[in-house]
Formats: sequence, structure tokens, C-alpha cells
Amino acid sequence: MYEEIIYEVDDSVAVITMNRPETLNALTDRTQAEIRHALDQSERNEDVIGNVLTGAGRGFCSGVDMNALGAMSEAGRRLGDSYAELAADPGNPDSDPNFEIGAAYFLGLRKPLIAAINGACAGLGFSYAVFCDLRFADRTARFVTSFSQRGLIAEHGTSWMLPRLIGPANALDILWTGRRFDGEEGGRLGLVNRVCEPGECVNDAVEYLREIGRTAAPNSLMMMKRQIYRHLNAELRPAMLESNDWMDESLARGDFKEGVASFVERRAPNFARLKVD
Repeated sequence: MYEEIIYEVDDSVAVITMNRPETLNALTDRTQAEIRHALDQSERNEDVIGNVLTGAGRGFCSGVDMNALGAMSEAGRRLGDSYAELAADPGNPDSDPNFEIGAAYFLGLRKPLIAAINGACAGLGFSYAVFCDLRFADRTARFVTSFSQRGLIAEHGTSWMLPRLIGPANALDILWTGRRFDGEEGGRLGLVNRVCEPGECVNDAVEYLREIGRTAAPNSLMMMKRQIYRHLNAELRPAMLESNDWMDESLARGDFKEGVASFVERRAPNFARLKVD
């Protein structure tokens, strides 16, 4: 089914590889539709604990395909194909409108999504990385936003997410200058959660997900993600009240009983898998 990505599931982790290495995995409308479709497949696969998004060859993602940019420049507006045969609706169990536009749907996924940044990460590819839950990057990876040099704004929701990760001053510096920085600086800024040796970011991300899959309840992972992103802009009182309601629900679930029993019996837990209709 997929022409521009590779989708593989191995031992509870799905790896989605953008597969246009000759363009440093520049995004076309089809690539984006295939990524969305693959993430929907992961949501519905009970064996999958989480996802890793990476790129083939020397790059993570160089941004929007230049042919598409040229066409948009000529037309003066967005263009694109919807690829109806790849239509998918992953995540967002609460139907939250905040998770419906662009890469913001990553935030509404029920399962973790880690960007494994193995090389060039620019433009829309940078936005994709920013909206992933975590970022593991080779120390030699190269980041650049590119928006200002194209006469554009901080698009694709980057202006909302980036300052929440690294602070407004650092975000403005990166966006204004469009300067390049590597994985090590990304780690110092707080953009990169794990700085990896060259060629190891995918393996490190996969092992991270496997480890939490061995010890954490999938429903707990989903609920914590919902709490973090739903409460990011909520006032404290409504966030506390909602968390209290969800805690009451979790105390009544079998996962809580299994978590306590496995601790007392000093064994690995056997938590229920997520089920998506």
C-alpha cells in the first residue's frame, strides 16, 4: 500500500520510515497521508506499544518537497491531493478540536510517538519532530527551520509548540535566524531528549519503547499523554478536577490490581492492551 514510507512492526514497536532518501525525505502530500494512515494502523494494533518516526538514508526530513513548494509559489496558495484511499483518523479519542489540524494530530494519538532524527531536519520536517512526544537525535543531526529565509512565518503550529519546549527566547532565536544547529545543541536547548551516537537514534528509541512496554500499562501511557496535552493550557483547578476523576476511574481498573499484585509478587506485570474500535 505504501509508496513513500516503510512501515514495520517488530516486538511491540512500530517504526515508520520516510523513504525518499534522494530528496532527504522531503514530504509530499502522499508521504503525509501515508504517515497518518500508518499511525492509524498502529492505533488499532493491540500489540503495538508505541511508534518511532524516522527517515531513510542521510536525513530525517528536509521539509516540503521543492516541486510542491514551487507550485505553491506560482499559485500563491496551498495545493494538494487528499489521497482519499489513504483516509485515516488516528487517535483523538476525545474529539478535541485542538488535535485536528496539521501535525497536531500527533498529540492526540493514544500511543507514544518518538522522532528518531538521524540527519537533516528542516522546515515541515522540523515541525513534525516538534510535535512528536519525544525526540531522540544523533549528535551529528542538523536542525534548521528555514521559514524566514523563504519569506514565510513560523508555520504548521511551530510557534505554539516550540516555545513550550525550549522557551520563547530560544524559539525566537531559532526562528528568526534560521541558523543550523546539531543534535548536541538540541540537547542543551531541551529540544532533544536523548542525544545518540551517529546511527543509533532509531535503535535507542525502539529500546526505550520496548522498556516502557515491559513495565508500564498501555492505558496509563495513553491517559498520561491526554493529561499532559489537554492540561497544557488549562487552569489548575479544572486540570486537578479532571485528573481526580480519571484517577478514580483508574483505581477501579484491572490494571491497578495487576500493578499492585505484580509488585507484591515481584514479577513482571501483565497489563491489558489498548483496544480501539
